[in-house]
Amino acid sequence: MQTVLIIDDEEKIRTLLTRIVSLEGFEVVHANTAKSALRLLESTHVDVILCDVKLPDAHGVELTQTIKSHYPHCEIILLTAYGTIHDGVQAMKNGAFDYITKGDDNNKIIPLLYKALEKVSLQHRVKVLEKTLHTDYSFESIIGSSSAIREAIRLAQKVAATDTTVLLTGETGTGKEVFAHAIHNGSSRRQGNFIAINCSAFTKEILESEMFGHKAGAFTGATKDKKGLFEEAHKGTLFLDEIGDMSLDLQAKLLRVLETGEYLRIGETKPRTADVRIIAATHKSIPDLMTKGLFREDLYYRISVFEIPLPPLRQRAEDIPALANHLAQRIAHTMNRPHVSFSHDYIPLLQHHEWKGNIRELKNVIERSIILTDDINVIPESLPYDIRYGKKISSSVSHEETTLAMVEKHHIMKIFHATQKNKTETAKLLGIGITTLYRKLQEYDITDS
Repeated sequence: MQTVLIIDDEEKIRTLLTRIVSLEGFEVVHANTAKSALRLLESTHVDVILCDVKLPDAHGVELTQTIKSHYPHCEIILLTAYGTIHDGVQAMKNGAFDYITKGDDNNKIIPLLYKALEKVSLQHRVKVLEKTLHTDYSFESIIGSSSAIREAIRLAQKVAATDTTVLLTGETGTGKEVFAHAIHNGSSRRQGNFIAINCSAFTKEILESEMFGHKAGAFTGATKDKKGLFEEAHKGTLFLDEIGDMSLDLQAKLLRVLETGEYLRIGETKPRTADVRIIAATHKSIPDLMTKGLFREDLYYRISVFEIPLPPLRQRAEDIPALANHLAQRIAHTMNRPHVSFSHDYIPLLQHHEWKGNIRELKNVIERSIILTDDINVIPESLPYDIRYGKKISSSVSHEETTLAMVEKHHIMKIFHATQKNKTETAKLLGIGITTLYRKLQEYDITDS
């Protein structure tokens, strides 16, 4: 139940307001002085305060500032018998939700109270989301106890407290953006924006506009001024994913920002400044790119001040059980499914797979398994063919059975039976049209019976 504090030295007013507010279903507490109100706030959670401006031991406008400095998420509505414009303006500057006159504005109290409570509720949700975001992107959220991943975390924690440029290297799907987020949240810039961009997802011209912004009329389609990501990330962190795909021209402009803190919007001649920390990432070998003339040597040495290699999943198989369980519970939650578990023979199959797509591939496989499983216990039959039989083909399967047709038939049969012979769901999971599925079922003599 939400709580409202009424502060007024007149008992009749306190009684009247208590009755009005209580009828709306709120819990009401009250105080007759500023001192007693502050003492009450130390021990009682209060959402909204209705406070008289003229109190025996304080002025409500100044009291507002004191309360907001200690309880910023508590909203205050000031009530006065003789309102002045000066007091009203100062009250709002000090953080009051509103300032109204007693008597004339009594009918506004309850609507204002509800509006103030809406704001309190919104602030609470934002706080919860911020806490969740911090938890999701903290070093504690990185799953794994293998020596390889613990060493990467140790290095990231060391560099997080500095403003040093970081280069994250490793195969696709190893968690480079998760590490970048954790470094940002572990730094003094955590209150600033974390902005991420994939350099391989844009053409050179669009990427330059995204990074530095442009002036209206700078090129066809530039109908208004646009802020760049450097401007958006001021006092925060800019994560440049797949920096190895950035063009040489743009590399030169990035180098200038790193060295001077200055950049130019497209179409402008006056430089702007940005205080931004750069975290870059790539799955490519930048020394190889430099050899081919595709990456500037001076930029490489500037961004690789502190390089952190992230290990592929196949080198940390001991982390797979914890990773799989973490991913499974998150996926099940998004599907409104209950807690899921794995059969004893499911995880060993995951640990023997090569995982070329790393954690991203593992997530996709587990999501597929959960979709195919009606029970809470996930079994090997829900795994793709290559994970279930990949290590056994050469030793336990005849040459005849290794033909593409036999593999395809076996896979279709498994999915068909896993979906309880639901043709629409089978076609969806196989990624083929329903007509194609009917043709395959007839071709391989797979029946509903």
